[in-house]
Amino acid sequence: MAYLVITLLGGDPSSIPLDQLTNVTVGTGQANDLSQECQTGADANTRADCRIIGYVNSVQAYWSKQVPNYQEAPTTFYSDAITTGCGNATSQVGPFYCPDDDTVYIDLGFFDTLQSQFGAEGGPFAEAYIIAHEYGHHVQDLLGTLQAGGGGTGAESQSVRTELQADCFSGVWASHAVDTGYLDPITADQLGQAIDAAGSVGDDRIQEKTQGQVNPETWTHGSAEQRAQWFRTGYEGGNASDCDTFNANL
Repeated sequence: MAYLVITLLGGDPSSIPLDQLTNVTVGTGQANDLSQECQTGADANTRADCRIIGYVNSVQAYWSKQVPNYQEAPTTFYSDAITTGCGNATSQVGPFYCPDDDTVYIDLGFFDTLQSQFGAEGGPFAEAYIIAHEYGHHVQDLLGTLQAGGGGTGAESQSVRTELQADCFSGVWASHAVDTGYLDPITADQLGQAIDAAGSVGDDRIQEKTQGQVNPETWTHGSAEQRAQWFRTGYEGGNASDCDTFNANL
């Protein structure tokens, strides 16, 4: 895994070298050679793909110390379409985790969509929330809760509880992100970017924008309020034990 220091609050990381990239691959439609183009921390401040590598490093560094026998999940960037262990996927899917090949797939165009279609504020820490959420699914997979939580629709379905736990895990990482050594202290504005992003992908918010009405019986990810609240729960407590959405009153 490449090591990249992200300096979101200033400083000059341009002299910080990267180790050789491993576990980061390029999918169909994404022609960049990241090993050549993501060389320094300065690249992380100007390029989304380089910045995301830094977030990935931080997330996995944190969970590797929290989950016994943690296994790093490879990261694949893609655009347009890609073939995965879970089948074919297009950019309409956005970032996702595939448990069949233990890989996180990141569609870089999704972050623009987050703003243009979902009305999110955007910003670097909105990206961080999304990345940490997908790696939250990897943590669930390792702990055995991803399989147990799959399936069903509705406001209190197992699918919703699974997604809310990943939101909470994202918040837990954010609470400790600075301690991993990859990020400067998180500001209130940056935290707000993550909370805003969590709310923007709530089922009710998306349904209202795309269908003009809200139907909780078809929810699979949770409401805007739920998603933002569970991220806050993880961030404020900083403990994965606070993320038992499967037994919580949603």
